[in-house]
Amino acid sequence: MSWAKIAALGGMLALTLAGCATPPETASLRKPGALISSASLFDPQRFGGEWHVVESGIPGCSGTQNWAWDGKSAYRLRGTNCAIKPAAVDETVTLTGPGGRLLAKDAFGGEPIWVLWVDFDYRVAVLGTPSGRWGMILSRQTPPRPDLIKAARDVMDFNGYDMTQVGK
Repeated sequence: MSWAKIAALGGMLALTLAGCATPPETASLRKPGALISSASLFDPQRFGGEWHVVESGIPGCSGTQNWAWDGKSAYRLRGTNCAIKPAAVDETVTLTGPGGRLLAKDAFGGEPIWVLWVDFDYRVAVLGTPSGRWGMILSRQTPPRPDLIKAARDVMDFNGYDMTQVGK
C-alpha cells in the first residue's frame, strides 16, 4: 500500500473518531469525558414552532422559544435564551449537519446546538452542546407530561449531564 493511501486512510479514521470524541473539558454541566450524541431521526420541519423552556442550567429561567423553519436550512429563533444567561434571542439558527446539529452566531453562546432527543410526536425536546456548557429541556405544552420530562432527564443523564445542575 502506498504512503498516500495510508495517509488517506489515516485521515478518514481521524474524521470518523472525531465524531465519537469526548468534548473538551471546560466549565460544564456535563461530566468530564462523557460522550454525547444528537438525535439521528431529527425532522427539521416537525421541530419548528413554539416551545416552552421547562428546565435549564439557569435557575428560574423560563419562557418560550419560537423556531420558525424556512423550509431549507435554517430557523428564525425568537424568544428566551436560557443557555448561558437569561436573555432575549432573535436570530437565524442554521442546520449544520444531520441529527439536529445547529449553529447560531450569538444565541446559546455561539456554540453548536445539538438536539439530543425529541420524542416521537415532537412534544418534548432536549438541547445541549458538546462542551456541556449548557443544556435544556423544551416542551410544546405547559405543564409538560411528567413521563416525557422524566425521559428527557434520562437522556440528559445518558449524555453526561449532571442533573443536580439542570433544573427548573
